[in-house]
Amino acid sequence: MMSASHAVYSLRLHIVFVTKYRRKTLTPALLDVLRDAFAEILTDWRCTLIEFGGEADHVHLLVGIHPALNISRLINNLKSASSRRMRNRFAPHLAKFYWKPYFWHRADYVGSVGGTSLETVKRYVEAQGTKEKPRKAANRPPPA
Repeated sequence: MMSASHAVYSLRLHIVFVTKYRRKTLTPALLDVLRDAFAEILTDWRCTLIEFGGEADHVHLLVGIHPALNISRLINNLKSASSRRMRNRFAPHLAKFYWKPYFWHRADYVGSVGGTSLETVKRYVEAQGTKEKPRKAANRPPPA
């Protein structure tokens, strides 16, 4: 849980970026630098990189976000800033794959992630307004 002056929140996103044309451009060294770049960019947006992983043609990020955040602006900034950094640092390597300044495919995946299953949340919401069941602790005799 995170807290701000008037809110307590736990918002997590699963984000997937795919390289342009699904080219296998992401080497282990490039992935290491990319992890650091995403962490730095996210910190500037008051977000946290919880987990990072990737293969030669795509990356997965698990990100904790602030509730006042515009998600589409964050995604666009993550893609453009990370792309610029990778093209600057790995220009000779990326020139083998792209003759224009490409890096990420324009599409992406973003999904919300919670600590509980969707089914658990559905049951909780459905149970709202029903008679409260006594808690187990209420049935116990008081300690002597």
